Amino acid sequence: MDVLSEVLDVPGVRGSAGARIAAAGDWGVEWVRDRDAVVYAVTAGMAHLTVDGDASMVLMTGDIVILATGAAHALSSAPGVTIHSCDVAAADEARRLGDVLRLGEGDVQTQILGASYSHDPAGSTPVFALLPSVIHFRAHELDANLNDIVRLLGRELARPGLATHLVLDRLVDVLLVEILRTWLSTTPPTDASWWGVLRDPLLLQAVTRIHESPGRAWTTEALAREVATSKQTLTRRFATFAGTTPGEYLTRWRMTLASHRLRDTDDTLDAIATDVGYTSVYAFSRAFHRERSLPPGRYRKVSRSEQPIPTPR
Repeated sequence: MDVLSEVLDVPGVRGSAGARIAAAGDWGVEWVRDRDAVVYAVTAGMAHLTVDGDASMVLMTGDIVILATGAAHALSSAPGVTIHSCDVAAADEARRLGDVLRLGEGDVQTQILGASYSHDPAGSTPVFALLPSVIHFRAHELDANLNDIVRLLGRELARPGLATHLVLDRLVDVLLVEILRTWLSTTPPTDASWWGVLRDPLLLQAVTRIHESPGRAWTTEALAREVATSKQTLTRRFATFAGTTPGEYLTRWRMTLASHRLRDTDDTLDAIATDVGYTSVYAFSRAFHRERSLPPGRYRKVSRSEQPIPTPR
C-alpha cells in the first residue's frame, strides 16, 4: 500500500498540461484565483512571479514553482510592466495544436511550461491546502527525475501525436509526485499536518495499516501493536507530526472512502457502512453526518446534483 498514491488517487487529484509560453520584450500576464493548483517550469530565460500582489520573485532557467492553492498571480518580464489578463481560449487552443502562447513582441527570450491540478472537494485530506501557498525550487535543487519530466513535457507539447492529451496528463501527474518528493526531502516541517505522516517512519507504518484495512475494528492499542510500539508513543507521534489522533485519522479516511462510494456507486448504505468498519447503518450515519454535515442519503443526492458539497471538517 502506497499511502501518498492513494491519498492523491481517491480524492481525484488530476493534472493537465497547459500551453507553452514564449515571451519576448516587455510582457505581463495575470490569472485570477482558482481552486486548482498551478505549476510553472522555466525552460529558458527568466520571469518575475507576483502572487496576490506581494513582492515579485525571480524565476530563472530551470526553476519550478507550484502555487498550491491557486492564488491569483502574474508572470512578467520585469516589475512595473503592463499586465494583461490571460487569454484562456488562446492558451487552450495553443495546447491543443502543440503551439505556443506568445506574449510580447520581438525575439523570444523566455519559455515556460504550465500545468494545473484539480482535486475532488469530497476528499478529507486537502493535499494542496496543507502545502505552503508558494513552493519555489531553484534549478540546482532539482534532481534528475524532475528535470527529465520537464524535458519530456516540453517535447510532447512541441510535437503532439497520437494520444498526446493522455501522455501529457500522465506526465503532469508524475511531475506532481516528483515535486512532492523533493519538497518532503528538502524542507523541514514547520507545523503538524497530514504531511507529517510521510515524514515519520512510525506514523507511515501505522497509516499504511489503516489504508490497507480501513474496515478493521481498529483501536489505538491494536494499531500500536501492529507497528510494535506503545499506545502512548503512537498517540504522541500522531499529535506531534500529524496534529491529530489515530482515531481521528481513521474516521476521516473512512468518510473519504464512503463519500466517494455514495457519490459514484449505487451501493447500499449497509454495504458501505460494513466496508468502512461500522457495525450498523445508524452508527455509520451518525459518524458521517458529524464529519460531512449531511446524512449519507442526503449527501448522495447533493453530490450528484449541481449543489455545493459541504467542506469536510
